[in-house]
Order: sequence, then structure tokens, then C-alpha cells
Amino acid sequence: MKIIGKIDSISLRSKDFEKMFTSEDYIIVTVKGIGIFEPKLWSDTFKKSLTQSIMEAKILHTSTGLTIALKRYNRSPTKQTLDIAGLRGYDDKAMDLNNFLQSHFLEFMECEIKRIDVCFDFVKVPNRIIKKLCLCRDIVKPVLNTTYMKTKSEGKTNQTLDIKMYDKQKEANLPRPLERVEFCFKGAYFTKGMKLKDVDKKFLSKMEKTIFKFSGIDAKISSISNI
Repeated sequence: MKIIGKIDSISLRSKDFEKMFTSEDYIIVTVKGIGIFEPKLWSDTFKKSLTQSIMEAKILHTSTGLTIALKRYNRSPTKQTLDIAGLRGYDDKAMDLNNFLQSHFLEFMECEIKRIDVCFDFVKVPNRIIKKLCLCRDIVKPVLNTTYMKTKSEGKTNQTLDIKMYDKQKEANLPRPLERVEFCFKGAYFTKGMKLKDVDKKFLSKMEKTIFKFSGIDAKISSISNI
């Protein structure tokens, strides 16, 4: 029986996202730029620190109250990265994120893929999935609410695929038990320069096979157009 996997987060790259957000529905605040450095504002907003690899950082505020990260990295200074995280949450923010994505759907389809996170939710993650994951990866010490599955050879980061599990009930303050397994497909997994519009026809099937290989989950990932 197929288990539906849903896209929870997308990171995209484009030469200049800011040209898409010129209406009065948006405000862009620079956090790191020429003569500007406000790391506390960034950490307060996203609960993450500004790394040295980020040469420019801005926060996109929407009229619905969303805060979205806009970044330029040292290794690709001509391109801006936009992170849309939390599409499969259980709150109003997830709905607002989906509406935001749909309102710029055609523009985003022309952007390059940097990362796609696919999630599976269970009342409790089946032991067979955990056992399968442990055949090729080790469970490392949890970081806050998240348990990472790491290969023996990888260091702090994996440029191709991260696998993690966490208590979604605790994270989202839900009234019922819910655990999530998430597969984070990074830039090195995709063809260089591949656009979001090409994922359905070129990579969804490959991603499903990768998920099955590592976890035994017979996955069917929802189409990009159905987000």
C-alpha cells in the first residue's frame, strides 16, 4: 500500500526574488548587508544563527504575517535563496504559506531547486521503518526535538540527503500523538540548475525510490502542482 509523502519545505534560487514582491502586501527588511548587521533580529525570527557563509540576509514580511528568509551565499553571490518551510504544518501558518506559494506559483516554477523536504506523519513511526533506516544509517544524539539519521562517513552536514525524525505533536502542540519522518533532498541530489517545474517529470519517481531504499516506505509523493 502506497504511503503519501507531502512536500513540507522548498528552497529555491533565483537572480532576484525581490522583483516578485514589490506590491504593498510585502515589506523587505535587510538584516545583513552593506553597513547593516542585525543577527539578533534574524535569530529571533527564524531561531537560527546567521552563518558566515551568508553574505546578505533579508526578511520578507507578508500582509498575512509570514516571515520568509531571503539569502545570498558567498559561493553564489549572484543568486538569491528563498526558503518556504512548514507547508505541512497543522496551523494557520501552513495555510498562509500554501496561499503564498500558489500566488507566485508560475514565477516559482521557473526558479532553481536548492532543497525539497518530504514528510510522512504517523501516530507512531513503525519499528520496521526505524530498523530499515538503521541498516544504512546511525541514530545520532537528538538535537532538541529532532533525531538525525547519519551515515558513518558524513560530517556535520550532508549535501545530498538528510533523514530525521521528530515528535510533531510536541513541536506543533497538537492534542494527539503524531511523529514525523522527513527526507531532506539537498542541492547535490538534483541535476545542477534544475527548475522546480521539472521535478514532477524528472525526479519525483527517483525520490520515491530513494525513500524506499533507505526506509522501506512505499512512497507516493504528492505532485508539485498539488501543494
